[in-house]
Amino acid sequence: MSETAESGRLQHLESLGDATGYAGQMHTLIERSPLFENFNLAEIRLMSNFMKVYRAESGVEIIREGDAGDFMMLLIEGRIEVFKQDRWNAPRLIAVLDPGKTVGEMSMIDGEPRFASCIAAERCLVAVLTRENLARIILEQPILGAKILMELVMMLSQRLRQTSARLVSYMDKYEERDK
Repeated sequence: MSETAESGRLQHLESLGDATGYAGQMHTLIERSPLFENFNLAEIRLMSNFMKVYRAESGVEIIREGDAGDFMMLLIEGRIEVFKQDRWNAPRLIAVLDPGKTVGEMSMIDGEPRFASCIAAERCLVAVLTRENLARIILEQPILGAKILMELVMMLSQRLRQTSARLVSYMDKYEERDK
């Protein structure tokens, strides 16, 4: 995503510039971050050169379900509520994210529309990594790029396993109810 496209999709957020000044703060979050828990400060600093930071005030929709999106966000400060439309098009709260968590990875990777909406539950700072900048990392810093991709694959695999386990649990409850 070009810088113009990125700023267009994130125009409702306040741009604070590149993420290099937030690398230390991002590094302190790694123990809470499934994606970046195995990164050291040097890797976070290097990656921050390819990211931008934005501020969202409480109540601001950061990501809208169904929109196009080719970027992911690392929550640096604040809380984000994640909502998914149910079959009656009513928003259902499916998660509350704290600093260190990421959103938007699926759309960044596969280019599909956003799976859910994300609303700032309080004032937030987010670091944004675009698909275009991930591609630049892979070309310019291949070891870091490979590490990011491996961590993304592992994190998404773990999420799929957790979701599958929940689905089986719901199916078991449904079958028990019908007996």
